[in-house]
Formats: sequence, structure tokens, C-alpha cells
Amino acid sequence: MNKNIEKLQANSADLRKQIIEHSAYEKVKTIDDLKKFMELHVYAVWDFMSLLKSLQRELTCTTIPWFPVGNASVRHLINEIVVDEESDVNRHGERKSHFEMYLEAMEHVGANTQEITDFISHLQSGCSLDESFGKVNTHPASRAMVKQTFSVIDQGKPHVQAAVFTFGREDLIPAMFLAIIEDMHAVHPEQMADFKYYLERHIEVDGGSHSHLALQMTTDLCGKDEKNWEEATIAVRESLERRIELWNGVQDLIERAIV
Repeated sequence: MNKNIEKLQANSADLRKQIIEHSAYEKVKTIDDLKKFMELHVYAVWDFMSLLKSLQRELTCTTIPWFPVGNASVRHLINEIVVDEESDVNRHGERKSHFEMYLEAMEHVGANTQEITDFISHLQSGCSLDESFGKVNTHPASRAMVKQTFSVIDQGKPHVQAAVFTFGREDLIPAMFLAIIEDMHAVHPEQMADFKYYLERHIEVDGGSHSHLALQMTTDLCGKDEKNWEEATIAVRESLERRIELWNGVQDLIERAIV
């Protein structure tokens, strides 16, 4: 493996460990707990797609007239990832983005999808992120995570975006959480079927071919420039810190509901 990749991973290992071992996972014991988890986490699913499309915009030509942009190998990498993330197949064999699949899973679990769909509608009508957050009363943890992602997008630095996409936004799903979902599925097979499929598909795609593609993309874009790798490491750590805050928010919601 590239020594710079190894160094970046080592410099963010402490935060990844906190995410994997976060106690929020074991707090998800009931369907109501899972609803709270999904209602905050759905923002991460949405802004992940925004980061992905920003990368595609930066690394390929998405305007008319078309011109060849950058490195063809990098174009291939990002376009292949986009195809799966934006037009995968759900458990019924229908073409859906991973975000749309997540919304379907939320609906079957009984989670509130109105907030995230209203949030997107406000953005589509021309509202800013902050205005849209305010209109739907987005949880502070979800808000902070989205704002950090869009600060990365607004920098317009493909090497930073690629690093955050690869190392800061990977969903580090521990086996314990998967076991909890399996147990819930055994008791509530109809409600849990879509979410179980989403997780399994997510692990299959993101943990398989996409991880190798993203590693190569980050390596190519950072190149041999030490400053690029330093900027990438800082942004990755910030992204992981926001994910920890998100899990803190989930845990707090669940614990307050128990009291």
C-alpha cells in the first residue's frame, strides 16, 4: 500500500476506533431506537451523495460542450462509483440511489422521512443550508456534519474531497450493530427487510470494489505533494469527529427517551 495512505490511516486510526466502538450502537435495542438512529443518520446518507457528485463535477466534464477533463483513469474511478451509488438495485430489483433506498427503509421501519424531504425541498426552492436547517429544526449533530461536508465541497480541492470520501465518510459498521439488526429482523421481518438489505448492500459495494477504487483515486489526486496529504489528513479527521458527534447525538436522543 502507498506509504502516504498508510500514514493517513495511522493519523486517523484513533477516531475510527472511537466510531467503531461507540456505545450508541448498543443503545439501539428497539424499533423506536432505530427510528431515532435513522432520522439523524439519513443526513449523512444524503450529504455523502452530495460529496460524491461534487467529486464527479470536479473530475469529469459535466457541462456542454464536452471536453476531456483530467486523467481518464480517475474519471473512470469516479464514474464507476457514481453508477452504483446513484442507480443501484433495491431488494425488489428496482433502480434506486442508495439515498432513495434508505428513505424506503425508513418508511418501512416507521421513521419520520418528512424532515429530510422538507429539508431537500427548501434547498431546491433556493434556501441556504442554514435556512433549510432552521425551517425543519435539524438536530445540531446532523447539522454540524452536513456543514463540514459542504465546507469540504466549497474548498474545490479534489484531493481533499477524495480523501474525505474515502476515509472520512466510510461507514464503519461494527459486527455488533449488524447482529442487532439481524435480531430485529428476526422479530420484525417486514419492517426490517429494507434496512437489512441496505446495510448488506452498502457493505458489499462500499467495502468491496468501491474501497479499492476510492483508495486509488485519493492516491492519484494527492500524488507526491506533502501539502496535499496534510490537507487531506486534517479534513479526514474533521469528518470523523463530526461522525462521532452524530453518534453522540443518537445516543443522547435514545437515552432521553428512556428516562
